[in-house]
Amino acid sequence: MNAAAPQTEINPDEIIVCPTCDAAYHLQRPSFDERAVCERCHTALITPRRKAGMQIIALALSVLILVVAAVCFPFLSIRAAGATNSISVLETALAFRGEAYGPLAWVVLGFIVVIPFVRAVLSIYVLVPLVFERPVYRGAKEAFKWLDRLHPWSMAEIFVLGCAVALVKVADLAEIRFGAAFWMFCGLVVVVLVQDSFLCRWSVWNSLVHPRKQ
Repeated sequence: MNAAAPQTEINPDEIIVCPTCDAAYHLQRPSFDERAVCERCHTALITPRRKAGMQIIALALSVLILVVAAVCFPFLSIRAAGATNSISVLETALAFRGEAYGPLAWVVLGFIVVIPFVRAVLSIYVLVPLVFERPVYRGAKEAFKWLDRLHPWSMAEIFVLGCAVALVKVADLAEIRFGAAFWMFCGLVVVVLVQDSFLCRWSVWNSLVHPRKQ
């Protein structure tokens, strides 16, 4: 892409600004499966894909299913001194009610469960009318803004990595086995990463600002 040259009047619709380094460029729309990349910091600016909207919706539905299942199924089981116990993520948070670490447990639950769930719902809310060529829903622009704002706070992958490291360290004290929920969280991490890689923020925002005439 070519850097925007100074001029008296600039059409905002023909300018794109890199979200990382603030470099401004004259807008050049790439074809499907091509990428428009910032020359300064190499951030991907436009990444259109064929049928990406339907793929993102399918992945968002997968996220909803995985989040609900991961909360309900056992996360791990511990066996020590002949006794075995298993616990889910939700049961862990409830177990800290009234304790000093209670608020922290609920904050962690929000980062690894609530925020991925909300982002999946927002994705569906924004993309369904665009994919099926319907009028955009009320508040779709604000919903898309929140979808992007919540991205740094979705920390399922950090949770999975932290649990794996912590449980390896205590493996000598007890027999520990990962439950179904742990592997669901691993799947959730992969699905969320793929979903974010398919999402072209510029394309979605352009469709929201300039919807197709019915």
